[in-house]
Amino acid sequence: MPRSPVRHRPARCALRAGLAAVAAAAATGALGGCSSGPAGPPASPPSSSRPAPAASATPPSGPVVLDERARGTTVRVPTGTRVVVRLHSTYWSTPAGSDPRVLAPAGAGTTPAGTCRPGGGCGVSSAEFTARRSGTALVTARRDSCGEAMRCSPGQGRYEVTVTVTP
Repeated sequence: MPRSPVRHRPARCALRAGLAAVAAAAATGALGGCSSGPAGPPASPPSSSRPAPAASATPPSGPVVLDERARGTTVRVPTGTRVVVRLHSTYWSTPAGSDPRVLAPAGAGTTPAGTCRPGGGCGVSSAEFTARRSGTALVTARRDSCGEAMRCSPGQGRYEVTVTVTP
């Protein structure tokens, strides 16, 4: 006895709805999951929503840590301060300073996350600097991909923070 396609239609619709939900979840994960870290900040928040970090009169007890939220800002730190830049994706190049006399490199590298699908970009690209003398230096990084096989939108492929070192 041949089966009627009408009888199985609700099951097919449910299957399609389930597959659509899985595809949407996968797309969300590809767009924002690993590329910004499991609990990290958004990959490229609008520059108008990022307040500039406050100036510090004395060296902080710990390092000044900058991430994607500091992009496009100016940070003022006193000499002797350690500045750590952590970008939450291995797609970023290693952050670099423009003037080693002002911001001396103190270490850098990329640390992939241990539980990441191939091509996911999970991990951190970081660099450490020591504020050596008064002046201004740019810290920059670049990326061409903002997710597996995804080109970056304008404004998402460049990270730049101005660091002003005060006496």
